[in-house]
Amino acid sequence: MKARIVHRNTHVLDLDKTIDFYKKALGMHEVRRKGPEDGSWVIAFLAGSDSDFELELTWNRGRTKPYNNGGEDTHIAFRVDDYEAFHRLHKQMDCIVYENPAMGLYFIADPDGCWIEILPE
Repeated sequence: MKARIVHRNTHVLDLDKTIDFYKKALGMHEVRRKGPEDGSWVIAFLAGSDSDFELELTWNRGRTKPYNNGGEDTHIAFRVDDYEAFHRLHKQMDCIVYENPAMGLYFIADPDGCWIEILPE
């Protein structure tokens, strides 16, 4: 028996803003999207260049109240090839929410408050 992780879903209030964040902060790009013709909801899938894993972003028209996407302990993690360059970028973006230099890692938050762990390769 085998199982392979393929994606993680998170709900977002502003799809374009969130896609732009992941593009700038982590180099991800949209690979596909789906939704009904009436546009009442959209699911966009993002991927990086070095993995088959996808981030599924779900947007629902009319939603104004922030989602509870699991809190700060629920997060995804990225290993980055140039830790210092990413740290500088994230500092410039003002999205670093927690740093732990002793463990060699830090966390950023996306526009919906979802935490993302950044680890060196």
